Amino acid sequence: MSTSKKLLRALAGETQATPPVWMMRQAGRYLPEYKATRAKAGDFLSLCYTPDLAAEVTLQPIRRFGFDAAILFADILLVPQALGAELWFVTGEGPRLSTIDEAADFDALKPADAVHETLSPVYETVKILSRELPPEVPLIGFAGAPWTVATYMVAGRGTPDQGPAHALKDAQPELFSRLIDRITAATVEYLSAQIDAGAEAVKLFDSWAGSLKGADFDRYALEPTKAIISALKERHPTIPVIAFPRQAKERYDGFAKATGADCVALDSDLPRDWAVEHVQRDGCVQGNLAPGHMVTGGQALIDETRAIVEAFRGGPHIFNLGHGITPDADPENVALMMETVRNA
Repeated sequence: MSTSKKLLRALAGETQATPPVWMMRQAGRYLPEYKATRAKAGDFLSLCYTPDLAAEVTLQPIRRFGFDAAILFADILLVPQALGAELWFVTGEGPRLSTIDEAADFDALKPADAVHETLSPVYETVKILSRELPPEVPLIGFAGAPWTVATYMVAGRGTPDQGPAHALKDAQPELFSRLIDRITAATVEYLSAQIDAGAEAVKLFDSWAGSLKGADFDRYALEPTKAIISALKERHPTIPVIAFPRQAKERYDGFAKATGADCVALDSDLPRDWAVEHVQRDGCVQGNLAPGHMVTGGQALIDETRAIVEAFRGGPHIFNLGHGITPDADPENVALMMETVRNA
């Protein structure tokens, strides 16, 4: 592939001597410069919806570490807010949403294409980044996958077992399917607009896919991902899509082929040898260093980083964490990881 952008070459299926590197949540609370910008914004949602500041925090880890990709600073819950849900953040506890409990709650939501009015500042952030990023660094746009977004819309907050969403899908399957379909359509609109604004790849985060089993996994994780990718490929044939069915275990096998994803992100629990045999054989994989190493550092970080690079050396690979970096991570450990990958 004739591009200097290592990430795009990996997504196109190229095996590289040194894998490209970026980190989930790389723009975030572990960086002092992020905290300063967040304070300037006043609150989290204001940061997301102020394009100059959102672009600034997206650029900060690129300047500091030289990652091979930037990921748009936003939040997966902006889509439900744009659909009409109330969204607020409780200090020290996280997001809160108005809930979907019955048909009347769903009927009050806006149509899928209405998301653009609320999310237009996000598209402006993408435009700024497409101008200001170094020429070799592509921008990744993203959204939450429908199942994961639905779990928040039903429960009104994050839950340890996604119990409220499971209860609603079992008790009122037609209503729950309508919710999934609305989120799916809105996600297509949102990601397509990010691409129009300048995103060169997009990622779908299905953080709670692992709580779905059997036919439920097919209906609520695999099929919506397939539908989104198919619609995006129809509109933007050359734009690669990364899918992240976190903790899907054996369902990672065949996920790329079933959904059309150009790359599948691996969580930290997935055994590397198994992933090479069952996932990387179908194309690019991304992952999967445990985020805890960014806190503890040391020789264990070096050894595990080298082991991951070596394990996936035989095919297209993007080095990343198996989930997002945590607020207590040490930036010096991120720098050590980068040095280790570059010299592995």
